Amino acid sequence: MVDLALLKILADGKFHSGTSLGVALGLSRSAVWKQMQALQEYGVEVYSVRGRGYRLPEGLDLLSVDKIKALLGDQVEKNLKHIELKTFTDSTNLMALRNIQEHNHGALYLAEYQSAGRGRRGRTWLGPVATNLYFSLMWSFSGGVAAIEGLSLMVGLAIVQGLSKVGIQGVTLKWPNDLLYKEQKLAGILIEMQGDASGDVSVVIGVGLNVKMNAASVQAREIDQPWVDLQSIIDRSIDRNKLLASIVGQLLTNLDEFSKRGFAAFIDAWHKYHAFQNSYVKLQTNNSEIEGICRGVNQQGALLLERYGKIEAFHGGEISVRKLVAPDDSV
Repeated sequence: MVDLALLKILADGKFHSGTSLGVALGLSRSAVWKQMQALQEYGVEVYSVRGRGYRLPEGLDLLSVDKIKALLGDQVEKNLKHIELKTFTDSTNLMALRNIQEHNHGALYLAEYQSAGRGRRGRTWLGPVATNLYFSLMWSFSGGVAAIEGLSLMVGLAIVQGLSKVGIQGVTLKWPNDLLYKEQKLAGILIEMQGDASGDVSVVIGVGLNVKMNAASVQAREIDQPWVDLQSIIDRSIDRNKLLASIVGQLLTNLDEFSKRGFAAFIDAWHKYHAFQNSYVKLQTNNSEIEGICRGVNQQGALLLERYGKIEAFHGGEISVRKLVAPDDSV
């Protein structure tokens, strides 16, 4: 595993000799070389020049709890009781679940790299170290499962709104928990719940967002669907701390309203960004495929599909949605 101190030194993008790195880290030059090899395995591009040393051509934009707290301002004291950042972890959702007894509300977990990041339907979420955003927010609700209907949709909307605040436009929402840009996956959401199905529940809201993916990295090559990152969209550098604070700040604001009014308060805004609104789509489950015209969602967050002049509601779970070219005759 790569030493955090090494990442901090290399973050400036300048050359550092193996000797100076060894002195700073208390390592032999051989051990430094092994750290560089490991760093490349984590998806980071490393330049090595004899006589000059090592450098990261793009540098690193490391997350900082202190910077995030400062950017969130009063929202930290009001809504966040605990913020934890790890350089390497299995997944931020698992970090949250392991600490659920101590922090079951208002706890934010961050990581620079996830070795077992998870997505919906058992998929993994991959990415190089210190380039994307991986975070989980633990939040509690009263009212059981009914109180969190449409939660993943509201979270997606909060991310779109947070991106808009830092000048990133054109991102759309795919039911129930993906964000797209020109039909390529930009971000995903994983909601996990523990507690009483009819009483108090604690929910982990997990988010993975592609910020600056190295397309040549092992992690990027293993992604099995079209994807995009923010830097490709806007073609400029992105401050990940400011980006994270904008998204989390919007999410905290939305959660306050959601706790009072549910998804009904956000349904109109969600439809505004819906990627497949009034499009011909195919719903695929483990057992069947259903085609129809997507008419958005209802106040419970169920997807509405028009077939043969009737509207049917489909809830989450093991359902995937694909956009199709409409046939000549309507369904």
